[in-house]
Amino acid sequence: MKRILLFVLTNLAVMVVLGVVASLLGVNRFLTANGLNLSALLGFSLIMGFGGAFISLLMSKPMAKWSTGAHVITQPANQDEVWLLNVVQRLSQRAGITMPEVAIYEGEPNAFATGAFKNSALVAVSTGLLQGMTQEEIEAVLGHEIAHVANGDMVTLTLIQGVLNTFVVFLSRVIGYFVDSMLRSKDDESTGPGMGYYITSFVLDILLGFVASMIVAWFSRYREFAADEGSAKLLGNKQPMINALARLNSMQAGELPTSVAAMGITGGLGKWFASHPPLEERIAALQAAR
Repeated sequence: MKRILLFVLTNLAVMVVLGVVASLLGVNRFLTANGLNLSALLGFSLIMGFGGAFISLLMSKPMAKWSTGAHVITQPANQDEVWLLNVVQRLSQRAGITMPEVAIYEGEPNAFATGAFKNSALVAVSTGLLQGMTQEEIEAVLGHEIAHVANGDMVTLTLIQGVLNTFVVFLSRVIGYFVDSMLRSKDDESTGPGMGYYITSFVLDILLGFVASMIVAWFSRYREFAADEGSAKLLGNKQPMINALARLNSMQAGELPTSVAAMGITGGLGKWFASHPPLEERIAALQAAR
């Protein structure tokens, strides 16, 4: 989940910065004396949408290292790190990709893979995962992350995010223009956008951005099943991945107190923003796979 959350948050931040810079430089000249220039707005939306998504992708690896405090293994300090590097190298060769950087970070049982290109990716595992799983289960989790890299999931996610960003920018400004037009008095002869435009487009950027995040999360959940199967193929056996998922399930925290349960990611609207499907569903899908 950390991988997707970082990507989405970085993308939103980049979009905001690009929007402010474009406004200050006067680049967004799609509001004219004659009304709304839809062709100019569409071009602006494409640049903003895909620009934000690809900048986020290029920043994904350094952002992941910084936010998790991950330590990249350059010279293994012990036999566990030697084993970890050997496993990643072996799985990468089977997947037909260049060996990614391997990192360890302090935290609860988890792992992630990220990076702009499949041949210069990063695979990171937490200390909680290394301490709580068997070597076979850890190997299965690493296979899952290598499958994400080999399948190009981060690039596909970026393309989807770019398309969604384009719609968000385009629709929020079209609606903002019409709201601003309705709020203007007949005697108002100003040609520039009014406060109605700025407020409406800003609010819709946020609201539509949440909808876009839900679609990105849906895609991420869908690709988790494919990565599970990818791990099974890389190891030649689906049982280690099933065991790893079952182990993760047993490591999960208990139910949230009633007073804060509504804020939990596992229930209510939160499930629509979850980047991973329930572990029980993943186990069932893997068991049913041939």
